[in-house]
Amino acid sequence: MAFMSTATLTPLPSSGYDINMLKDEARLLVEQGTVSRHQPIYVLCQYIPAREWVCVECELERNDYLLRDQIGDLMSCEYWEND
Repeated sequence: MAFMSTATLTPLPSSGYDINMLKDEARLLVEQGTVSRHQPIYVLCQYIPAREWVCVECELERNDYLLRDQIGDLMSCEYWEND
């Protein structure tokens, strides 16, 4: 899967926003230092077109995430190379 631009997220053509895509984008934004893993998930709305945010909220809700949860909660397991 190719990484998307950090300017905005683009929906998947057939199914809207996918939770795995949101997790990948959150990880990318954290790695770039654009957002902190300790910020709430709703901070991601700055990177998603306003008209699409409802779809993102629905996808997060379907996967038991709250907008007040931390971005780090949304990110999948992380692997550290220097442990």
